[in-house]
Amino acid sequence: MTNETLRLIQAVEEADSSDKLLDAVKALAEIRQNAGMDTLIAALGYNNPGAAVAAVDGLVALGEAAVEPLLQNIDGYNYGARAWSIRALAGIGDPRGLDILLTAAETDFSLSVRRAAARGLGCIRWSNMLPSLVQEKQLKVFQVLLEVSQDPEWVVRYAAVFGLQFLGINASSYQPDLIPQIINRLDEIARLDTQLAVRARAVMAKKEL
Repeated sequence: MTNETLRLIQAVEEADSSDKLLDAVKALAEIRQNAGMDTLIAALGYNNPGAAVAAVDGLVALGEAAVEPLLQNIDGYNYGARAWSIRALAGIGDPRGLDILLTAAETDFSLSVRRAAARGLGCIRWSNMLPSLVQEKQLKVFQVLLEVSQDPEWVVRYAAVFGLQFLGINASSYQPDLIPQIINRLDEIARLDTQLAVRARAVMAKKEL
């Protein structure tokens, strides 16, 4: 660990105001050093949205190296920290995060967690998965997004539409037969959802496909 990295970690740990914490986390995130990863993950639970966004950006920039530490530190009690962790995993898109995204989208009590997970299901980098597993896993993602697209919270349904759109885009390379099923569901959402924003997003997604 370099002296600069150590100094920035200490700045995060010693910050005594929201503004100082935000600035310190931003500075640590910007250097993109694996040595700062644990501190960035801890910042996800500091009840400071600005610092959490900066930490997520830093973790996403670190990419695959951040996946296992994030998975090992998913907070089962602090749903805010859990939502930020899910956002980071979604931004990275590594298939190792797929199972936690599926579970979170389908079962988490927090709408912010379900929303982040549903969106993340559209961001999986399928090229990083064993080809023999892709079709099965994409079908599972589709089934979960079908359920999530009926979530009581409209923001979660909106995220599910995003997930369906990008699942469809990616499925074209692996199982194009899935695309008509996705379009059919988007058509139903565009006609039947109770929220205008969700209906409009479904129309846009359908056009993209």
